[in-house]
Amino acid sequence: MTGTFTSPDSSEQAESGQTTHFGFQTVAEELKQKKVAGVFSSVANKYDIMNDMMSFGLHRLWKAFTIQLAGVREGDHVLDVAGGTADLALAFARQVGARGQVWLTDINHAMLLRGRDRLIDKGFFLPVAQCNAEKLPFPESSFDCATVAFGLRNMTHKEIALAEMRRVLRPGGRLLVLEFSRVWKPLSPFYDLYSFRLLPWMGEKVAGDADSYRYLAESIRMHPGQEELKTMMESVGLARVDYFNLSAGIVAVHRGYKI
Repeated sequence: MTGTFTSPDSSEQAESGQTTHFGFQTVAEELKQKKVAGVFSSVANKYDIMNDMMSFGLHRLWKAFTIQLAGVREGDHVLDVAGGTADLALAFARQVGARGQVWLTDINHAMLLRGRDRLIDKGFFLPVAQCNAEKLPFPESSFDCATVAFGLRNMTHKEIALAEMRRVLRPGGRLLVLEFSRVWKPLSPFYDLYSFRLLPWMGEKVAGDADSYRYLAESIRMHPGQEELKTMMESVGLARVDYFNLSAGIVAVHRGYKI
């Protein structure tokens, strides 16, 4: 993916009566999915390396906390939505054992292939599905736990995706959302400097793609904050929703239950 993101022209907006955010841009809804696909197809090969560099390795601790909070046990059925390169799916596969099952899903083909190959390399032959989180191809009440890590902010209709994840949970099942959130306010100037200056520079030097990492920084700012996401999860019928701030609110883990 090369070039610089620019504001969509009138012909783009004319394709749909509905618009949404793609970073700081306003685009027709049907265009967001295509643009997000372009971002992740571009960065798939360097995704894991960039995660380590961008977070200084902290993403591993954030994911470990999410995995611990999920409380997955032997025999559970787990759905990892927008699972990408399979960090969570791999951990859950080790926890559920032979009697359980873990599905790895992602809308992006390049990311899903990398996740599938990584699982195979580790000796796990899990079912995978390329699918849209807003239209999950699973029956109601199929899973004990569902997770989405750093994927919700890229979805066009977040409420629909959350409702779908709730739908496929069994009663008593839990949904965990690990996502960038609102950083502690005194840190905002430093975080902004890092996000809008250093992050695109790293993207260019390591992945050959500054624009995709500029979108990443913008998408974080457009994503709902801690309380707003909690309310959104409650609005789709999830109960006992709570959240945990990590690294001064750079990320947060939200957890809700299907009652």
